[in-house]
Amino acid sequence: MGLSRVFVALNSKTNAALVSVFSNLLLIVLKLAVGIAIGSVSVISEAAHSGLDLLAALIAFWAIRMAARPADSDHPYGHGKIENLGSSVEAILIVVAAVGITYEAVRRLIEGARPVSVDLGVGVMAVSIVVNLFVSRYLLRVARRTESIALEGDARHLTADVLTSVGVLIGLIVVGITKNYILDPLVALAVAALIVHTGWKMLRKSMGDLVDGKLPDEEEALIRQIFDDHRKQLVEFHSLRTRRSGGQRHIDLHMVVNRDATVQAAHALCDDLEGHIQARFPDASVTLHVEPCEGPCQSCETLCPEHQGKQPGDIPLA
Repeated sequence: MGLSRVFVALNSKTNAALVSVFSNLLLIVLKLAVGIAIGSVSVISEAAHSGLDLLAALIAFWAIRMAARPADSDHPYGHGKIENLGSSVEAILIVVAAVGITYEAVRRLIEGARPVSVDLGVGVMAVSIVVNLFVSRYLLRVARRTESIALEGDARHLTADVLTSVGVLIGLIVVGITKNYILDPLVALAVAALIVHTGWKMLRKSMGDLVDGKLPDEEEALIRQIFDDHRKQLVEFHSLRTRRSGGQRHIDLHMVVNRDATVQAAHALCDDLEGHIQARFPDASVTLHVEPCEGPCQSCETLCPEHQGKQPGDIPLA
C-alpha cells in the first residue's frame, strides 16, 4: 500500500471514530437526563448502553491510531492486531453493560418501581434511533472500505443500539397506552439479551484473528484461483497458510517450479504472483517458498525444457 493511501485510510478511520465519540456523548446526556427524570429503567439502561458505546468508540479511536504505526524491530509484522485487541475489549464491555442492565431491571421488577411519564422517553429514543442509524451506516461504509475491524466492531455495536432503542421505544409507547408498567423492566431485559448476543458475535470474530484464524474460505479460494491461472508457469502449489492482523492479510505457501529454473526466473515468477495477490488484496504480506520439481511430469502443464524444448530457466511470465 502506498504511503499516501495509508494516510488517506488512516484519516478516514480516525474521522469516523471521532464522529462516533461525539454522537455517543450527545446521546448519553439526553438518555440519562430523561431516564432519571421519568424514572424509566429501560431508558436508563439505554444511557448505560450509550456509555459503553462511547467507551467502545474511544477504544476504536486508540486502536486505529496504534495499529497504523509502521513495523519496527520489536514488532516486525506491524501493529495490526491492536485493532483486534480493541475489538475484543469492546465486546467484553458490551457483555458487562448487559449484566448491569439485567441487575437493574430485576431490581425494578422486585420493587415494582414505575416511570412517571413516557413522553420524554419516547422523544429521546426516537432521536437516538435516527442518530445511531446514520452514524452506524457511516462507520460500516468506512470499515468496509478500509478493512478496519475496530471500526466494524463500533458500527455493529451502534447497529445493536438502534435495535435495542426500537425495542425500548415500542415498550414505552405500550406502557403509555396500557399503563402496564411491568413492561418497562421486561423490555430492559430483552435489551440486555440482545446486547449479549452482539457482544458474543464481536468477540468470536476478533478472537479468531488474535489466535491467527485463517482467512474466509472465499478469500482463500481467490488466492488459489490466482495460482491456478498460472499453471503453465509453475508445477503446483501447496501448504497455503493465511491469517489476518487488523486490516492486513498475511499469506504464505509453497510453490513447485521447474527444477532447471534459474533463481532470476523463479524470483520474477514470485514477483508476478505477489503482484496479482496484492492487486486483489491491497497491503497483503505475501511469502512464497520455492521448491524444485522432483516428481514425474507426465501430467505437468509447465512450459519446462522437457516439454517445450526451452532452455533451462526459460519460464515465460505471460
